[in-house]
Amino acid sequence: MPKIIQLSSHVANLIAAGEVVERPASVVKELLENAVDAGASKITVEIRDGGMIFLRVTDNGCGMEAEDAKTAFLRHATSKLRTAEDLAAISTMGFRGEALAAIASVSRIDLMTKTAGTVSGTSLHLEAGAITEESEVGCPEGTTIIVRDLFYNTPARMKFMKSDTVEGGRVSAAVQLQALAHPEVAFTFIRDGKQILSTPGTGELDAAVYCVYGRDSARMAKVDSRWDGYSLTGFVSKPTDARPSRNMQTFFVNDRPVRSKLLMSALEEAYRNQLMVGKFPACVLHLRLPANAVDVNVHPAKTEVKFLSEKAVFDCVHYGVLAALNKQTDRPQVQFKSAPQPAVPAYKPAQPAAPKQQTFFRTMTAEEYKNFSTAVKEAPKPQPAAAVATAAAVERQQNLPLRENVCIPTPPPVTPPAAEKEPEQTVMPMPQQIPWRMVGELYNSYIIVEQGEDAFLIDKHAAHERILFEKLKANQEAITPQLLLSPIPVQLRADAAAELLNNTELLAELGFEIEEFGDSTVLLRQISMDLSPAAAAEAAESIAADLLSGRREKKDTVRDEILHTVACKAAIKAGWLNDPKELLALVKQVMEREDLKYCPHGRPICVSLSKKQLEKQFKRT
Repeated sequence: MPKIIQLSSHVANLIAAGEVVERPASVVKELLENAVDAGASKITVEIRDGGMIFLRVTDNGCGMEAEDAKTAFLRHATSKLRTAEDLAAISTMGFRGEALAAIASVSRIDLMTKTAGTVSGTSLHLEAGAITEESEVGCPEGTTIIVRDLFYNTPARMKFMKSDTVEGGRVSAAVQLQALAHPEVAFTFIRDGKQILSTPGTGELDAAVYCVYGRDSARMAKVDSRWDGYSLTGFVSKPTDARPSRNMQTFFVNDRPVRSKLLMSALEEAYRNQLMVGKFPACVLHLRLPANAVDVNVHPAKTEVKFLSEKAVFDCVHYGVLAALNKQTDRPQVQFKSAPQPAVPAYKPAQPAAPKQQTFFRTMTAEEYKNFSTAVKEAPKPQPAAAVATAAAVERQQNLPLRENVCIPTPPPVTPPAAEKEPEQTVMPMPQQIPWRMVGELYNSYIIVEQGEDAFLIDKHAAHERILFEKLKANQEAITPQLLLSPIPVQLRADAAAELLNNTELLAELGFEIEEFGDSTVLLRQISMDLSPAAAAEAAESIAADLLSGRREKKDTVRDEILHTVACKAAIKAGWLNDPKELLALVKQVMEREDLKYCPHGRPICVSLSKKQLEKQFKRT
């Protein structure tokens, strides 16, 4: 066994950096939390080249004295904790005392800081965590920290970084998250010389939400509730505005951004029986509870928490969101306007003299009634014979048979030689040669097919989705695209939009052409021919979610995942009314192909029910 030694402080810092500092977005998160804890009311973040080469955070907080500035870069140096008891009631954002030490160990840092009432501030320069320069400097009150050449001394970490577009998008998402967490702080984000985000810092959450998500936030329902000493505020999407992924769900616990399955479940439980399968609500929710009722010291990045009473938290979120949804109505109200009782049916002149307030009924003048009577007399009279013929044609079209027999030719039975013939044995044709017939459809979702002693229920969406997927996958050439006359804007999280923009070549192979339209929005100028424009935005968001989750091991793997999404969005849906001939064509493929067993997501396409099973249910056996 190798000899056990104690790691050097430099190596220990590099390991700690690996836990806290994953990419430029991690650096921004830690620095923003420090700025908020310093009491800043204005914070500016500026990056170049995705934040790898240059990253600057400036705040107007309390600043640091010269000695405190130097101590801040030591491991486990913090102003937030003094005793072990303080861990039970943490109310600040950063408290571990590892962030600055971890960041400094893998970068070059310049720091300028000044406290209120002092003549000059302090300037420090650090290389790989060591202070190499120290001086007095003239600077405004607050702190400015510049991080350059991130991971310059850890090339193994450098190779895991993505493109500048992706890393910059993740930094943008980190700034947006802090802006939503602290609406009382004015945030400004500048990327490659262009201002991307600016929030007013008024303390109003709706203002911050509007700055991050734009006008779409105006359709969200406001949440404001109290539950057993807890409070829940924020905004949730209406059921009609549900999203194809959970990427737009944002939770805060005591102003700290967190990931929590408990909060997610409580949110979605409030939407039970109101959302389509595969749809998810969007939200920006702030949960506030006593500091000793939550443990934030669970994860190095402080993104996971534990609750003292999970039931109370679940109920607070569930019933708070439910109450907000019950106050909203997506059904337009019919406005009735009073009007005098008409003497004859309403009549609207061809050229009104002036715009008038629209009413359902009004009394015609004598001149109008004269013109109306003349027009009625001169109108062509209906022909009874033509009307009867038209009605008969419509009746024939609307009474298409729901049952249609399709018989595949069956070869004559094979008769064995007389010596080998056994009365109890018969030779059956191959399964694909047995006649079958489409009986009908159940719940506008499942096609019923009868074949011999078996009945089959075919999920029409799953079947069509699999057929489209196989068709798309078999075509290794570029998918036929359709150019849109009007581009479709797709609102995403900043990091999700960056993932799409970083995979334009792959998307082009699938018929998509996109371009950047703001930091969190992309424009679809071209989509796959198999997609309707209405489904294109959902498909783009689903693709972004797949890419954001890391499904990019191989190009073929990513392509298959995207084809799954395209096929799902283009397939007929459960609940749709389809022409029987369309369903019949679908059944033919399922019954004739042995490979159509599961949809691309693993759901069965067809389930069987034997005659014996059915008779057993009716107590016939």
